[in-house]
Amino acid sequence: HSQRRILHASGDATGAEIQRVLTMRVREDERIKVLENHYVVDLLVRENTCYGVLAYDRENEEYRVFRGKVTVLATGGLGRIFEHNTNPEIATGDGIAIAFRAGAEVMDMEFIQFHPTVLNLPGAPRFLISEAVRGEGAYLRNIQGQRFMQRYHDLAELAPRDIVVRAILKEMAGTGSNKVFLDLTHLDPDLIKLRFPNIMKTCAEYQLDITVDPIPIAPAAHYMMGGVKINLVGETSIKGLYACGEVSCPGVHGANRLASNSLLDGLVFGGRIVEETKHFLQDYQPRHLEFACDWLLKPAKTDYADLRRKLVVMMGEKVGPVRSSEGMREALMFFDQWSYLRRHGVDNAEQMELKNMLQVGELVAEAALARRESRGGHYRVDCPDAYQRWQKHIIFRR
Repeated sequence: HSQRRILHASGDATGAEIQRVLTMRVREDERIKVLENHYVVDLLVRENTCYGVLAYDRENEEYRVFRGKVTVLATGGLGRIFEHNTNPEIATGDGIAIAFRAGAEVMDMEFIQFHPTVLNLPGAPRFLISEAVRGEGAYLRNIQGQRFMQRYHDLAELAPRDIVVRAILKEMAGTGSNKVFLDLTHLDPDLIKLRFPNIMKTCAEYQLDITVDPIPIAPAAHYMMGGVKINLVGETSIKGLYACGEVSCPGVHGANRLASNSLLDGLVFGGRIVEETKHFLQDYQPRHLEFACDWLLKPAKTDYADLRRKLVVMMGEKVGPVRSSEGMREALMFFDQWSYLRRHGVDNAEQMELKNMLQVGELVAEAALARRESRGGHYRVDCPDAYQRWQKHIIFRR
């Protein structure tokens, strides 16, 4: 936070602009075939080498095999395993789950970033209020109108996200409220309109004029620092399998990512994967192997929709921004209760997705219980300090 280093486009719509241009370029390139409504079920791996994927075609309701010399995971994060989150509906940890099932190493699964300032209005989506708002000088106030961040950190509103999150949660508990306020009303209205048009427009849809009204906010799950372990050129522990973006864990975000470094992560490692696979393909020896799965039982008679509701609430309560040994052990008991579902097939992609959510949720809880300290996005009330002996990674492999 010592230097201005974030690229802005269309005010506060940088992500949307990047996505717009990338989508346009992909559609213009005849060499790229885009398959919508396909859900990757599993990786095709033999002897620690990936040969492609098994996918489910939602429209035709059939399984399809896609073989490839190189497979790249770019499936995003897992924020949807928490009830309150800023993530799109597809961020259910599928890429991490299928990679773990295939034998890939996953790392730093306990480090989940909860964004401190997410719109908290009845009937409104959990819309992220950018950290750039605080960077421009907005204040955090409790429901009594008191500015409070100076009591928690020398950087006040610009303190690391995990510290801001815990401060907000403490203020909420102390005042008996489910929200605090982000206050821009002391800033120049013209500056607000110029820098934050998208935030201003969204809040206006819910009768909030952010130039005169403080914004009600609360923390929500936002970003996964952990994921599929990769090296500095995007290689996973499985030959021919690469990963980039939030599904991956190169370690560059440490225990708590800085704002906008997620964009750099995807751009840098996506580019490095392209360069690395050029070398990989020079020595590639083609093999055509057959794959089969004959051990799954019939689909279990389970209310998957109800189970999903229970899962996301439990994750927020037991493995959220403030954790304890007792809560995480209760979470692992929950996952043990439903572990039998791994032996059963499913009827549709939504059920596959929930099985993946259960898998990554268990990995998060397991890693969080194992790390007996607090560091970055991982905070335990029973182990509130950081220790030098824990300056290491927790790596899981099936």
